[in-house]
Amino acid sequence: MLSPPLLELRAVTVAGRERPRLSGVDLVLHPGERVALLGPSGAGKSTLLAVANGLLAPQQGEVLWQGQPRSRSTGARRRQQRRIGTLWQDLRLVEALTVQQNLNAGRLAIWGWPRALLNLLLPLEREACVQLMRRLDLDPALLSQPVGALSGGQRQRVALGRLLRQDPELLLADEPLASLDPRLAGELLALLLGIAEAPRALLLSLHRPDLLEGFDRAVGLREGRVVLDRPASELDGACLAALYAGTTP
Repeated sequence: MLSPPLLELRAVTVAGRERPRLSGVDLVLHPGERVALLGPSGAGKSTLLAVANGLLAPQQGEVLWQGQPRSRSTGARRRQQRRIGTLWQDLRLVEALTVQQNLNAGRLAIWGWPRALLNLLLPLEREACVQLMRRLDLDPALLSQPVGALSGGQRQRVALGRLLRQDPELLLADEPLASLDPRLAGELLALLLGIAEAPRALLLSLHRPDLLEGFDRAVGLREGRVVLDRPASELDGACLAALYAGTTP
């Protein structure tokens, strides 16, 4: 029996220039679920993730967090958003700051501004960062290095470490594997799938259907609509080809 949902989107519509970016989207995500978000370019995957993390408000429909509507109170909304973490495709690291400072950026919403400013002058909680670096298979000696000096694979892991420092319940990822070679993509995906255990859940936009192994469900979008939502193990080549070709999966 599934736990109560973490996130629910009910008939969500987001306007666009020529057509809706999302149109009547329903989605339910439970703790412990690992859900892959599939679809061709422009299907609405990034828009759906922006709605899920609260950065974008739909024009129609409802977004529920743990069974409750998103709060209109600024303080309550921020508390809800702290429990949702996003790994962006462009990583959004501050390259001039050290690895430790970037990792600690995941704590800023919890710490508040005085402690956040102190972290810029004297990076905080080094031991927690050391343990996290070892978990990510990174040398703790890199903590004092600027992010700009790291390789692409190391930066990906630092971005994931920042997400872990936030300790969210819902993990969102916007095509985090798109620019990686097959080895690095496999390693990062394994890390994400490994940490997405109850009470956490994972919703990951995926541009490579060949990496579906390890996901519980696949949700397919096309032209802003959900056209597929089924266990990942039930998808076959013909179904995926139909999704990307524009026919009924």
